[in-house]
Amino acid sequence: MRNFLIGAALTLGGTMAQATEYLNIFTWDGYVAPEEVTAVNALLKEQGYDIEVRVMDTLAEGPEQMFDVIRSGDVDVSFLTLNYINMEGVPFSNLLQPIDVSSPRLSNAQALLPELSAIEMGMSDAGPLYLPFGGGAYGIWANDDVVAEHPTSVAELLKPEWKGRISLTSGQVQPNVALALMAMGEPPFAVQDASGDRKKVAELQKADGALQTTLSTLYDQVGFFWSAGPEFRDDFAFVASYGPGASAHVAEGGNWSLVNFDEGSTVWLDTINFSKKLEGDKLEAAEIFANYFIGKEVQERIVNGLGMVAATTLVDANPMLDENPNFFAEDLFWPPYTKVANNVMNMLSKRASGGGS
Repeated sequence: MRNFLIGAALTLGGTMAQATEYLNIFTWDGYVAPEEVTAVNALLKEQGYDIEVRVMDTLAEGPEQMFDVIRSGDVDVSFLTLNYINMEGVPFSNLLQPIDVSSPRLSNAQALLPELSAIEMGMSDAGPLYLPFGGGAYGIWANDDVVAEHPTSVAELLKPEWKGRISLTSGQVQPNVALALMAMGEPPFAVQDASGDRKKVAELQKADGALQTTLSTLYDQVGFFWSAGPEFRDDFAFVASYGPGASAHVAEGGNWSLVNFDEGSTVWLDTINFSKKLEGDKLEAAEIFANYFIGKEVQERIVNGLGMVAATTLVDANPMLDENPNFFAEDLFWPPYTKVANNVMNMLSKRASGGGS
């Protein structure tokens, strides 16, 4: 993991000016555009801050990877998926600070969708550990040049004709387990729901059990596992995407479309978070950065350019939410997985990948 040098205050005899500090941003691919960094840096300079935004080269991939990067101490602002914040086993909440949404530097917070602004899994006793940024679904996209008719059920992905022609993520195994459960006709978060019941957990984690068999069959169908972002290759029939990667590919002329399974798709919300260490001018700079990213210009880009659901009322249109007001339905919203559930799903995935028990 690459370490990033954070600008330090250099003084000689207490007389020299302070060197420029960096506000290090840890984000998912495509979330922070270079021109937006330039715009925020201009705002910071105009307001007298000797601080510059810098996007880290390391891109977000999943909860364990993000936790390791953030606890290194190099990160100032992150874009965590909401359910990570209070997930057992990766205590992000210990690394973050509550956000003061009444700050004069967070004027755009007043326009955030109220149903996304105080979700329990992202709260601390002192307030929210996040600002909502944007959401989407972990969906399956079909290559319409090779798929004549979209499947209606997740179970159809297990047909022999699709062997080696499916691509899923390796960065997070939980959405893949959810797909396997839906293929079985079970709720997508059945492992999470069972995590307080030892008998049910034992049944779900059996090496010869139905879930393991289904997940292994699903993984056998996969020709490529992607980490930071999906690849929409011509030889694939179906590619899993959180949404942004697929929408960007379609915008470039790709003939892919989202499969609307009868079982639905699990949904997520990505957020903006402040590291606990931030204080003083750097905390204020973080608020200015966050305010820009929950503002109209960036939120319009993530809707129209990345195919995401905006977190604000400032956008002219929010198509996925407009078409489905229940988009963030609780039964499909990624939960803050327990350590037991995470361990079971990681074990199931490891076995399915050929990693043994």
